Amino acid sequence: MKKTGYGDDGNITLLAKGVELKGEIRVDGTVRIDGRLEGDVHTKGEVIVGEDGVVKGSIHADSLVSSGKIKATVTATGKVQLLKTAILIGEVHCPTLLMEEGAKFQGVSDMGVTGWPEEAQRLPGNVRDMNAHRNKPVALIGREVDL
Repeated sequence: MKKTGYGDDGNITLLAKGVELKGEIRVDGTVRIDGRLEGDVHTKGEVIVGEDGVVKGSIHADSLVSSGKIKATVTATGKVQLLKTAILIGEVHCPTLLMEEGAKFQGVSDMGVTGWPEEAQRLPGNVRDMNAHRNKPVALIGREVDL
């Protein structure tokens, strides 16, 4: 049996080359788009956009692998992978974004980072940062200094 370049979960929805669809696709498995889709894709599985595939709308999936053209808002719970012939214009929301050399991306990406990892956490109001007081002169009042 010939091995394909993507995970086969037995539930594949195919939009073949030459097919144009305006509307919404809602499935649980893998969606492969080699045609043109103007609308939304919602799946718990993977979305694969082939070299001839074009998507305009939004994609909500576990993961996306594209070598085609996408003008959309992409939301993935896993990874988004743009292969060398891919063009993506829009927003990408995912924890992992991979791009091969030659892939094109214009837009905004959000990978869930809310701050620098080395930023110190805020201390509660009753706890003081002792580092702020280091190397400051201390004056003793009412007592002689013992040397």
